[in-house]
This record gives sequence, C-alpha cells and structure tokens, in this order.
Amino acid sequence: MKKGKRPLTKKIAVPLATAVLLSSLVACSSDKAGSSEKSKEGTNEIKIMTTAYSTEPPKENSPALKALEKYTKTDITVNYVVDAYPDKLNITLASGNLPHILMIPDKIPSFVSAVRDGAFWELGPYLKDYPNLKEANEVTLQNSSIDGKIYGIYRARPLGRNGITMRKDWLDNLGLEKPETVEEFYNVLKAFTQDDPDGNGKDDTYGMVISKYFGPFDIMQLWFGAPNKWGEDQDGKLYPDFTTDEYLEALKFFKKLYDEKLINEDFAVMDPLKWGDPMMNNQAGVIVDVLDRAYRTQEDMIKANPDLKDPITVLPGVEGPDGLRLMPTAGYSGMLAIPKTSVKTEEELKKVLTFIDKLSDKEAQIIAYNGIEGKHYEMKDGKFESLAADDKALQNEYTDLNQFYTGIPENRFLEAEKTPLRKEVEAMMIKNEENIVPNPAAALISDVYATNGQQLDNIINDARTKFIVGQIDEAGFKDAIELWKKSGGDKYVEEINKLHKEAQK
Repeated sequence: MKKGKRPLTKKIAVPLATAVLLSSLVACSSDKAGSSEKSKEGTNEIKIMTTAYSTEPPKENSPALKALEKYTKTDITVNYVVDAYPDKLNITLASGNLPHILMIPDKIPSFVSAVRDGAFWELGPYLKDYPNLKEANEVTLQNSSIDGKIYGIYRARPLGRNGITMRKDWLDNLGLEKPETVEEFYNVLKAFTQDDPDGNGKDDTYGMVISKYFGPFDIMQLWFGAPNKWGEDQDGKLYPDFTTDEYLEALKFFKKLYDEKLINEDFAVMDPLKWGDPMMNNQAGVIVDVLDRAYRTQEDMIKANPDLKDPITVLPGVEGPDGLRLMPTAGYSGMLAIPKTSVKTEEELKKVLTFIDKLSDKEAQIIAYNGIEGKHYEMKDGKFESLAADDKALQNEYTDLNQFYTGIPENRFLEAEKTPLRKEVEAMMIKNEENIVPNPAAALISDVYATNGQQLDNIINDARTKFIVGQIDEAGFKDAIELWKKSGGDKYVEEINKLHKEAQK
C-alpha cells in the first residue's frame, strides 16, 4: 500500500455534516427504485470510496478486480479519488450519500463529530468473530480508536518501523562496531565527524543529518527515558513529555551534538525533501528515521556507484538509562469505516466485515497487490517475477486495489527476491515491537488541541530548537513551558486527563 497522505486543505462545517448524517439515519428507506436497485443495495454488492495514487486506477472491467470479486463472491464498486481526498471525504460526509465502506485517512474533525453522533458502526466488539481481523494489534487498535472505541478497521503499517540508518562502510573504515548505547552512539558520530571516515583526507564529513522535521528528536528522546508524547504517573494521571527531567537530558544531548558540529548546523531550516542528500553525497553517516530508508538509500547509492558493497547498516535504536526504548509509528495509515446510513442492520454489517476479512486472505492480497498470475506476474523456480514492470496499462489493472485492504494480521502478497538488507530491515521492524513505548493518549480526541494544537506545538518546538542552538538556556525553556500552559496547555492537560479517566471506565 502506498504510504503518502495529502494534507487537509478545506473543511466542510462539522455541524452540517453531522446534521445531514443524522437525518439520513432516521429517514425512511422503504421506497426502492425497482428490483435491479434492490440487488445493488443488497448484500452481494459492496460500494467503497478510497484513495488512488495512480492517475488511472483499475476500471470496472479490470481483470484483477473481476478476480477479486470472484474470490470474495461480491460485486465491488470502487469510487477512487485521485486528488484532494480529504476534501472529497468531507463533501461526501456532508451529503449523507455514503458507500458501504469509507476509507478515513485520519481522525479528521468531521469524522470524529459524525462518530460521536452515532453515524458509524462501532466495530470493536465484532473483530473477534473473524479469523484475520481478530489478530489486529492491540496497540494499533488503541492508536486508531476514538474515545477508546473502534470505528474503523486500520490499514496496517509496521509499528516498529523507526530506527537508525548508518554508513556501514564508514564503521568498517574506522574499525568501529555498531553502537549499542547512547554513549557509543555519540562516539560514532564524533568519529564520523573528526576521523575522516571516507578516507579522502579532507574534513568534509559529519555524524548525523537532521532536517526541520522533528521526528529524529522525538525518536531519540525516548532513549533517555522520556515518555512518548504523554507520560502516566502512579495515580494514572497523564503529563506532557517535555515537562520531564528525561526530556531535558535529551535536549542537552542534542545541544552537545550541535555545539560539537556532529549534526548539520542548518537542521532547523533544512528541507525534509533533501534530508537524504548528505548521506548520498558522502557528507553524513547517520539518519534517524523509518528503517526502510536504509535499503532505499543503499540501492540508490549502489546504482550511482556499482563499486560499493553493502555500504549501509541498520540499528533499532540504542540503550539509555532504562534500556532500549523505541518510538512506534501509529501502526496504520487510514482506516475502513462503515456508515449506518448505507449499512443499516447488524446482519448487513457482518457481511461487510466478512468481505473486509476475506480481503486479508493470501489469495486476495496477491490479486490486490500483484494482479493475476500469467498476466501480471509469473513464478519462475518458485520466485516472483513481474510481467507489468514496464507496462503501465497492465499496472493500472491492479494498482490501487490494495487501497481497501487492511493487511491484518500481516502482508501476504508476493515480492521479488529481497536483498539481505531488506530482509534485515523487515525482521528488525518485527523485533522492534518488543521494545516500543506506546502513547497512552493516542486514542484521545481533544477539543482544546483541535482548536489550539498548532499554537501549542509551535511554542514547544520553537523552544526546543532555540535551546539546541543556544538561543535560550534551561530557564528559557522552562519559561516556554509556562507560556504553553497559559496559552491553553493547562486546559489541554485537564481535558486529556478527563478523557483518559473516562476511557479507563
């Protein structure tokens, strides 16, 4: 499945969407437009609205779509939205004319409001009855929930996806081992900066590249024992991560890296789209990000210089005072929600869930992701080979069919033979789940944050950057925390704790 998400550029007024949805829920549905319409509204057809990332997604006559229909014994009608999906989603929510399955890219306000007004089925109690869906990850379910309940079946992504991409050839050149602790990590960055790791005799390298995307700092501060966004005390009360001593210790470490020029001085303004360039250009030796960056970087480096041999390695993270603590991803990218306007009875709901569950079977995933054997791919000596790699028309017959399957409990489609690094990355992502630190407030939807969240985030992010580059000291950072509290932060904490307490019940 594709992983990109488009930003929400327009919003339909939430009260309008909710009002129309509620009126649709109570409207009489007795008048039908004839027997053919009855069959379309029956249980043998599923209407879906979802994203598309190809300009020409599969058409109704696509042989792959027909194969998927045959396997699931369902007539599938897909409304693919090629551009501005959040805008189209809000318009659709407001119209009340909804499909059986609606892909929700995130917990947008209009969807949350409609959920709270009873416009979507709560799915949590039903998942245990389906062989694939019952294997859903509990942490990801929590992350994708609203007010502690499941209103959409998540589209799975690796929870343990974050980690460290590092120049293995530089380690080898300097006789260094992979670092296992924060101190060893610092020593590697220092060596990559000061000890000529590329052997060209020039002072032209540094340890780690960071862009204005704050993800690396979020990941690394957990190594020092800081919470994942919110901590929870012994009484069950939640508090923000940046109010902890551990967070401050991480900040001091980042400042040390900056002061000693072990990271790029322009990190606060560096375009994230150019984040990988310094590693590709033999300037930087480390990136803290998603682990799949590692094999993409290695493959690009070898393409540019075929003489390179395994220049990249990966690490899950490094151990701090409390051992190995890793930041998970949300574990999902969008979710499949079922509206009550189009799926009116529990019997109909169960048939839609059966369809969604069936899509996670290996046979269905292969169709959705790889197409049809003999037409879109072939197996040679047990190995997968694409027949559509250079044929856009063939690709369009199955690309984007994967936009409405969940990948629960796991991806089962076919792939070409993997490099050793790809295999290592995939195994590490699974292993990482043993050490992830969940965010206890991930499922909580705050009205205060919906209104003031950007302002609140900016206060702390700006203070973090200013501390790292030396524009403010520890007292200045504490002043920023006080400003955060007065700007709505105290109300945010109060609301989060109220929601957290209610969710525990």
